[in-house]
Amino acid sequence: MFDVIKAAGWPIWPILIASVFSLAIIVERLWSLRYGLVAPRDLLPQVVAELNKKGANAEMVSRLAQGPLLGRIFAAGLRNVKSSRDVMKEAIEEAGRAGAHELERFLTSLGTIAAVAPLLGLLGTVIGMVELFGAQTPGDANPAVIAHGISVALYNTAFGLIVAIPSMIFYRFFRGKVESLLMDMEQQAIKLVELVHGERK
Repeated sequence: MFDVIKAAGWPIWPILIASVFSLAIIVERLWSLRYGLVAPRDLLPQVVAELNKKGANAEMVSRLAQGPLLGRIFAAGLRNVKSSRDVMKEAIEEAGRAGAHELERFLTSLGTIAAVAPLLGLLGTVIGMVELFGAQTPGDANPAVIAHGISVALYNTAFGLIVAIPSMIFYRFFRGKVESLLMDMEQQAIKLVELVHGERK
């Protein structure tokens, strides 16, 4: 493997660096975008049960604010529990927008890597071809040497695609996961507002 990297020349290094960043982002987002960490399924019933018993006290709001993202959204709404439905809903929406930004963290970078990696590979191939044909003279054009040089130059394109394809797959996967999480949290927050203001039982 090291021989292939060495043969591909210096243009392969930006692609390898991009692959390290891509892998780090993928692992971090796989960990951070878990439902149990962002929007636990049992959180709303727990909050409603506690509201029915003790009301929206400061201790509960503080505990929710230090918990998962859905808990922070609930806490933003419960701080305005004595206000009108619209004020409570607006506070939840503001917290939701901040949460959406947090969920989308690093996804732009991952999408950029997916888009740029093939171009880096193509750049490396072009540089390799220029160096190959620039080193050839009319008298010593050996087809075997040229064929080997072309295969080495194409390593860059291959590596670029190897980095870009998984990056794009995970980028699309994470975008869908974020949208699903946001929709689920929005529905749960609306339920909380309706329960607090007696519009739902």
